[in-house]
Amino acid sequence: MSNKELAKPTKAQLKWQDLEMGMFCHFGINTFCDQEWGDGTDSPSKFNPTFLDARQWVRTAKQAGFKYFILTAKHHDGFCLWPTKTTDYSVKSSPWKDGKGDVVGECAKACEEEGMPFGLYLSPWDRHEPCYLDKEAYDDFYAEQLTELLTEYGPLVEVWFDGAGSEGREYDWPRIIGLVKKYQPDAMIFNMGAPTIRWVGNEDGVAPYPCWNTATEARTSMFTNDMLTWLPETPGWVPAECDVPIRRGHWFWHPNSEDKLLSLDELKDIYYRSVGHGTNLLLNVAPDNRGLIPEADVKRVTEFGDWIRNTFSNPIKEISGEGYELDIMLSSPQKIDHVILMEEIAHGERVRDYVLEIKKDGEWIQIVHGSAIGHKKIDRIKPVVINHIRLRVLEAAAKPLIRKFALIGNK
Repeated sequence: MSNKELAKPTKAQLKWQDLEMGMFCHFGINTFCDQEWGDGTDSPSKFNPTFLDARQWVRTAKQAGFKYFILTAKHHDGFCLWPTKTTDYSVKSSPWKDGKGDVVGECAKACEEEGMPFGLYLSPWDRHEPCYLDKEAYDDFYAEQLTELLTEYGPLVEVWFDGAGSEGREYDWPRIIGLVKKYQPDAMIFNMGAPTIRWVGNEDGVAPYPCWNTATEARTSMFTNDMLTWLPETPGWVPAECDVPIRRGHWFWHPNSEDKLLSLDELKDIYYRSVGHGTNLLLNVAPDNRGLIPEADVKRVTEFGDWIRNTFSNPIKEISGEGYELDIMLSSPQKIDHVILMEEIAHGERVRDYVLEIKKDGEWIQIVHGSAIGHKKIDRIKPVVINHIRLRVLEAAAKPLIRKFALIGNK
């Protein structure tokens, strides 16, 4: 395969892939009803997060090392977290702030203050809106809601289109994607229409290996094995995003569910199988009915961020280079337990097959055999003392360009 034929990311995709970790916040009428999927009949009077503090949400994300933040502006129940002109089924009909509040606006402001890229989730499926049954009327309704979100809350890093509940439904995707491209040309588009990122295909937060950055299709939702038909202008480069809730099976907050909180070891495993497989991780941390992220969740996500920093931020040695073989020689023997590899993906994903080898008693010994490197590959290895290690690329679509070859050793 020649270099000209290799799919390559846009500048916006490159920037997004370097973010690596995002925090998802599912929040809405469900938060007050102890449920995951409302049917659109719950009264707005139930929505009253008296202590809501979007800064606490965003600061929690920042403290834990997350690099972008996504809010559910409207889930499947149709309740809108901003004072939309399209429906009264929103914060303006709630007792919160006497109907004058705007959760989307508060999150946008908190993200701006903290320098955190902000994204929005807008469910295509709407169980409240009567015109949903009229395709053309609902397409107009949805386009108006999307336009409000795209034009009133500053720059967006990502627009998240959830396929759940919409299996088999045709929306006006050319129009929807056109609006995103018109008003937020740098925003990533998640999985639907003409996406620039795709869903990994599960809600466990893990990517298969290899998980190549090129794709022609992805699963619609958890509730069907059907694959999406994307618009013809979908790029060839469509990296994956892995989404998972920090409380097992709970995207929205539920009372008395701290036992569902993922352990630090479970979060570590997710990290190795998402970011460590070259994808982005989108971890959902849900605010409670006070409008605050619970202390237990803050503590766990902070521990997770501390572990990532402590484990990976101080490599023993790091190099970059090009070609089919790269060596690292250490001045004295050191114990290593991870190797991090990254390609210069601006020029495409070139490596197809590689090995890592260490020199012992004059002989080269293989310790890792892999295929994809892409944005990032983290190889966990049995701790070993070395002073000479090499990366050998066995197969590549073009000359390998290695952005990072780093050795990690933890005492």
